[in-house]
Amino acid sequence: MSAQTWLECIRCGRKYPLDDIIYHCESCDGLLDVEHDIDQLRSRSGDEWKALFTERSCTSKWPYQSGVWAKREWVAPTIDVQNIVSLGEGYTPLLKVQNLTGMPHLWIKQCGISHTGSFKDLGMTVLVSHVKQLISLGRKVRAVACASTGDTSAALAAYAAAAGIPAIILLPRDKVSIAQLAQPIAHGAHVLALDTDFDGCMKIVQEVTADRMIYLANSMNPLRIEGQKTVGIEIVQQLGWEVPDWIVIPAGNLGNISALGRGLSMMKELGLIDRLPRLVAAQSANANPLYRSYLTGFEDYRPVTARATLASAIQIGAPVSYERAVKVLRRFNGIVEQATEDELADAGALADRAGLYACPQTGVALTALTKLVARGIITQRDRVVVISTAHGLKFTDSKVRYHEQRLADVVPRHVNRPLKIPADIRTVQEEIARRLE
Repeated sequence: MSAQTWLECIRCGRKYPLDDIIYHCESCDGLLDVEHDIDQLRSRSGDEWKALFTERSCTSKWPYQSGVWAKREWVAPTIDVQNIVSLGEGYTPLLKVQNLTGMPHLWIKQCGISHTGSFKDLGMTVLVSHVKQLISLGRKVRAVACASTGDTSAALAAYAAAAGIPAIILLPRDKVSIAQLAQPIAHGAHVLALDTDFDGCMKIVQEVTADRMIYLANSMNPLRIEGQKTVGIEIVQQLGWEVPDWIVIPAGNLGNISALGRGLSMMKELGLIDRLPRLVAAQSANANPLYRSYLTGFEDYRPVTARATLASAIQIGAPVSYERAVKVLRRFNGIVEQATEDELADAGALADRAGLYACPQTGVALTALTKLVARGIITQRDRVVVISTAHGLKFTDSKVRYHEQRLADVVPRHVNRPLKIPADIRTVQEEIARRLE
């Protein structure tokens, strides 16, 4: 077992070597986390880590052109440089937005401005690099596999293609956008569209990956969490090493909020920050098991059958990282909020009017923010970051249907449709004048 990093059960604390192909504890069936030798990492002070991360963010030197691998010692220090599979992930913009909610201190973390168009790239670079390392050590891994609502499949297919490793994708048939389906197909993945929902796909992929020669790439695998945790580190770095008061993030399978909490906790433990922000997990009302559990103080948790939602990337009724997420939310005094289809569509349309071209999941997060501001929980003085998890181009179909007024359960308040008029200069000028009155 490496003295630097290992796998550890979140329930009973049993430890395993990092190169074990295992996703649950053999003693209690708990999920596993990657743990690091914090005493070893304390050989650098908090200020020294800040200086190192800042220096690396200004270079194109391999592998530090990646926002994930620039934090290599905190993520996967035992992976050899020659086995790193990177497509330039991370370093996504933190955009200050003042013409959206009227809040003076609101930032949008644009994770969708990434290679495959979502934050999933952050975790997949680590997971696929780890698999490449296992293969280099003689482990018989034939393929990597995932269940997906779209974004995970795109990231896995791209990184597996870059590594030359076969990828197997299980998707719920007719429940992902054409743009999302096109990505794994284009990258040469083996795509299987199953007549079930995401939770059904997740159950089957766990059975498939019981064969250890097919490696599980969903966020149940803690290697994914390690890459995704760098988004929190990056946010604080982009704010000049100042901690925001709140971070709001869409929540589906719950690996994202779990990762966010791990990165921020590590920063505090190693002296880069002296306090933690509060976290908000935002769910669709059509797929809200975490929200329902939150209302009971996390005492009663029951998976739900997720109903169709525009926020298809978080249409998950039985999130695998529930235990991780609850642990993080309790530590960060977190809140869980939800958004109806009408609310998330309206919030997304307003974000588009501010130039963002937001994915529906970002609409969920913005709805949560608006509700908490209305209740006085988040104030106008607070510094808030909303994490936009994917690029809106993946969801153009739903945007078109919004403006064509063809969305169920949605009253479109910001419709903008092209006007068909004759190719006549006078008619054009009159219409322009009317619109600019």
